[in-house]
Amino acid sequence: MKKAVILLSGGLDSATCLALAKRDGFKPYTLSFRYGQRHEFELDSAKQIAQANGVNDHVIQDIDLRTFGGSALTDEIDVPKDRDENAISDEIPVTYVPARNTIFLSFALAYAEVIGAQDIFIGVNALDYSGYPDCRPEYIESFQIMANLATKSSVESNKGISIHTPLIQMTKAEIIQTGIELGVDYSITHSCYDPNENGISCGHCDACQLRLKGFESAGLTDPLPYSAVSYTHLTLPTILLV
Repeated sequence: MKKAVILLSGGLDSATCLALAKRDGFKPYTLSFRYGQRHEFELDSAKQIAQANGVNDHVIQDIDLRTFGGSALTDEIDVPKDRDENAISDEIPVTYVPARNTIFLSFALAYAEVIGAQDIFIGVNALDYSGYPDCRPEYIESFQIMANLATKSSVESNKGISIHTPLIQMTKAEIIQTGIELGVDYSITHSCYDPNENGISCGHCDACQLRLKGFESAGLTDPLPYSAVSYTHLTLPTILLV
């Protein structure tokens, strides 16, 4: 069985990406990051997802991107709330963490080379996403080219690295439907940028908006509880308020 490194944030997309890697016959090694983000609830979810999927090894790597800041996820910047779909997709939001996917993929590349894996999975999406430049197909293609110029395994043994992005052309609804078919338990995932002190999702940030819209479009109810919801621009499914 081929080994693969799967970037696992604890969110809906990465949980589905892990399920797809397993479906395709890969032996998963998951990698998560404590990078100075606003909360660790997503890491708690990542641990649960890794355990539920029986991964061979789950590494949580510590790096501190608060050193640079520059994002609502790593700095004293308010998380945008209640933005309409055009605003979400038309501009790069303040929740973009500078160079985050480049940093994460670089760690994944090092991990893959050490364990002898030639495959890396990342759950980026270029359709229902928040306008992040490092979620685009051309970015992933460029990183793969770089990876195969930069590693000992590629140069000496001609064993190239492949970056897999199985979700990149899927809508959020399609991702959810695929995950349900593969048995993904979305009740243990976490997407919210700004949960309350108990880890309950806010229902207002871009991540919550896109998640809820995805469940609605899939004809399903999000199993997560939400602390409050006030939507005037999206038609949403029945959700649990706490």
